[in-house]
Amino acid sequence: MNRLRGIFRLIRLPNLLFIGLTQCMLQACIYTPIYQGLIPINDTIQFYYLLAASLLIAAGGYIINDYFDVAIDEINRPAKLVVGKIISRRWAMILHFLCSSIGLFFTFCSIRSSYQFYLVPLNLLAILMLWFYSVRFKKSFLLGNLMISLLVAWTIVIFFLSKITPIELVKGEEVRQARFYQLCSLYAGFAFLSTMARELMKDVEDREGDRRHGCKTLPIVWGIPIARFVILLWLVLLLVLLLVVMIYLLQFKMRIAFLYATVMLVFPLIILIRKTTMANHEKDFGLLSKRMRWILLAGIVSMIFFYF
Repeated sequence: MNRLRGIFRLIRLPNLLFIGLTQCMLQACIYTPIYQGLIPINDTIQFYYLLAASLLIAAGGYIINDYFDVAIDEINRPAKLVVGKIISRRWAMILHFLCSSIGLFFTFCSIRSSYQFYLVPLNLLAILMLWFYSVRFKKSFLLGNLMISLLVAWTIVIFFLSKITPIELVKGEEVRQARFYQLCSLYAGFAFLSTMARELMKDVEDREGDRRHGCKTLPIVWGIPIARFVILLWLVLLLVLLLVVMIYLLQFKMRIAFLYATVMLVFPLIILIRKTTMANHEKDFGLLSKRMRWILLAGIVSMIFFYF
């Protein structure tokens, strides 16, 4: 039982639930209502293959990240250490290989036609990015944060690409496709900006352990005040995006969705921005990171308003 809990901790089960919820909401609340009556027969099973691929590849990424982060986690999160303590390094590498390989296989199973085969090498690229992030770029200045933010947004982008063939994408004439593209782009942008801000908050929280192991993250190179300023920039960009979305909601007279966005997203984000301006210590940014997670969850749940 202890080993099973260790595996769940290793693969970041709550984070995987976020990914699963995001793609399930996209399928049920965005894609299905927009393309009602035009959905291919095998669409549901292909979606499940894509979902499994996304979850397995993400799990493999978390495993390899912990594999290379044992020394740092002994300082930053000693109580949560799994690799080398509950699961051996050898088994961690085997689990990473299995998750990534099966994820690629399920990606192949999810494609609708030969025109979409490019999804397989794209997910292979995602696996390689996760590997190189863990080995090298996590310790680099901003590049690691950017890579992770792009990979989080990729879980939405690949969902869009799995539904649209390149020919349909080039034509871009259908009203349904335009609406589908707009909504996926908005949520991908939301995921990217939210993750970028949260990753920088986590960098400040982990500054001491990262500094001891030669990392060159933003708060180590430029200090907490500059890191706080950069975090605020990303949060303000996120707020601007939300305000644009609220204008979009008003145009379509989605008043309940507008109220939800105001109460669950805009107000909490404004409060978070205010608290960020007052944050000075590592533990302050740890609390901000947890609050950011709830805003991200509220954003995902907001897809339900496009179902009706």
